[in-house]
Amino acid sequence: MKNVMNNSKKVFLMVALFATVMGYASDNSFYISKGDANKTVITLNDVKEGNLFTIKDKNGLILYKEAIQQNGLYKKGFDLTSLPDGSYFFELDKDMEIKTIPFKVKVSEVVFDKDNAETIFKPSTVVKQDLLFVSKLALEGEELEISIYQENGFYAAPYQLIHNETISNTKHIERVYKFVDFRKGEYKIIYKTEGKTFVEFI
Repeated sequence: MKNVMNNSKKVFLMVALFATVMGYASDNSFYISKGDANKTVITLNDVKEGNLFTIKDKNGLILYKEAIQQNGLYKKGFDLTSLPDGSYFFELDKDMEIKTIPFKVKVSEVVFDKDNAETIFKPSTVVKQDLLFVSKLALEGEELEISIYQENGFYAAPYQLIHNETISNTKHIERVYKFVDFRKGEYKIIYKTEGKTFVEFI
């Protein structure tokens, strides 16, 4: 069974057809359509160079990964029918948000669940002198855990937790932290929200 899974992944990666980037598009929607020979074509508007496009299984295992090369409209075709039966999702990791589009494969049939497509907004981190500004959109009031660490010079545990809090039930999260004797390069911030972890060093 393991060999079958591995072989299926190899086939899937090889049948990725084409990638084209065309002129700038103004909206953030996505489109899914049928191509030739069982190919599924996904079109993503308003992408930027450096955005990361991946296809993952339900456990988060990466089956395909590609860094977007140009700004504009991203379009690519895949033969998703070569995947084993199961649940999967497309993920587009942009500067300030992550969009996921789930789909299922069953007996070589691919069904997309557009109604459960999600957008996770990333926290924003801005430092001005000795002040740390944190903000995040949380349209459903989802939790954001903020942990701030400072270097302590110990090899076994190089960072010490100096602040932790969890914020929820607000659509616009905003916090300002003031550091005592701030020294650039000594701090690590870990954000956790909606099953994702984001790490910033300041």
